[in-house]
Amino acid sequence: MATDKYKALEAARAKLASLERSIANERNKELAGLPAKFGFASVDEFLQAVQAAAGGRRGRGKGRKPAVKKAAAKKAGGRRRRRAVITDETRAQVKKLVDAGKTGAEIAKELKISLPSVQNIKKALGLVKAR
Repeated sequence: MATDKYKALEAARAKLASLERSIANERNKELAGLPAKFGFASVDEFLQAVQAAAGGRRGRGKGRKPAVKKAAAKKAGGRRRRRAVITDETRAQVKKLVDAGKTGAEIAKELKISLPSVQNIKKALGLVKAR
């Protein structure tokens, strides 16, 4: 009885795969015919017209400013910073540098982590005075 169900399941999966392939083929044919349908000689001309109609770039409305992160990435040499991994060793180094009298900014620069990360580590270690 279970074998019959497995066979029916496999048949359904095969039919599903066949339907997915036929849908993909039909979609590809329709997409390939779009430039001619709208009177364009080539796909490139069609894509340029679509981009122009969409306002040039995708995902940005007119007049919107670029995201702050993108501006910061350009400022940093075109690359986004990788997120620092704070390990127990990093925490120990922060404690050692605080004991040596270094400022938070100096510690951040030396360990190549952000100042807020240094502040969070100091707070977690109880090295910050309560207000």
